[in-house]
Amino acid sequence: MTNLERARNIGVSAPSTAESSRLLAVDYGRKRIGLALSDELGVTAQPLVTLTRTNRRNDLRRLREICRKHSVARILVGHPLHMTGESSPMADEAALFAARLQKDLGIEVELVDERLTTWEAAQTMAEVKSSSGRKRAPLDDVAAAVLLRDYLEHKLQYKKVVEPASVPIVERS
Repeated sequence: MTNLERARNIGVSAPSTAESSRLLAVDYGRKRIGLALSDELGVTAQPLVTLTRTNRRNDLRRLREICRKHSVARILVGHPLHMTGESSPMADEAALFAARLQKDLGIEVELVDERLTTWEAAQTMAEVKSSSGRKRAPLDDVAAAVLLRDYLEHKLQYKKVVEPASVPIVERS
């Protein structure tokens, strides 16, 4: 099995049922890495920071520090597929990065489809800019937050289907 094939096998399991663990979403890029963090209950997603890439060793060191500081239990790496669902060179690169993170940080990593997250982040920030008049720097952390929000919403829907609410049965006499 090649490294790319191993990388594509990351995150094939069903969503975790762990209730109190933070998730870190990663919007991977060649120049920048956008990060977003969930709350401890895995309900909300907030942009955290956009890291400017330097070199692999330094990038991994900074990510390790962030994961340790925020008690990250799982990392989600955006998988930039084409609109058709086909892989691209950048999707392959993100998959390799995800595999490297899992190996070097020892934290569970999952690839997550990130189609349209950057577009949605740009739309959101354009609305914020027009209302506040402030200009904002790169959107990578906001795109990571969109990715994380979508993941959390999907996880919540999955739980509703798989674990329906228990309703007490009342017998009538």
